[in-house]
Amino acid sequence: MKGNDDKEYKPIDSAFTKEVRSDLETHMDKFKDPVVLGELVYRLLEERENTNRLLKTLLQKLESLEMKMGAVPAAPTGVAETLLPEIDEQIMKFVKDTGKATSEEVRAKFKYRGKNAASARLNRLCDMGLLRKQQVGKKVFFFP
Repeated sequence: MKGNDDKEYKPIDSAFTKEVRSDLETHMDKFKDPVVLGELVYRLLEERENTNRLLKTLLQKLESLEMKMGAVPAAPTGVAETLLPEIDEQIMKFVKDTGKATSEEVRAKFKYRGKNAASARLNRLCDMGLLRKQQVGKKVFFFP
């Protein structure tokens, strides 16, 4: 059963096949020479270094664009940038008022049973980009 004619295998012109075969045979003999192999490896390494340089440049440009996009004008006036639960709003206000806070201070202020809940809230606010954190010794401070 035959399908469409354009999907069938069609042999390539025999003159072209002979030319490709002779080129391959010529180059196969050259590949046995260690100097040729060394030159190929050297050129591959050079190409890899060039590619790495290009990728590094592209990465720097992407990071620059990301920084600029972070500085893009905020939402229009009257529209809240980020809507937060009431407790998160209170935690944000507390951190802004005190200038910095630890999860232990937030736990005590908002009467959390354990430090993990306060720490999780603060880390979530940090992940959202609303707070930043810095570890000093064993304590982690959160800043507005």
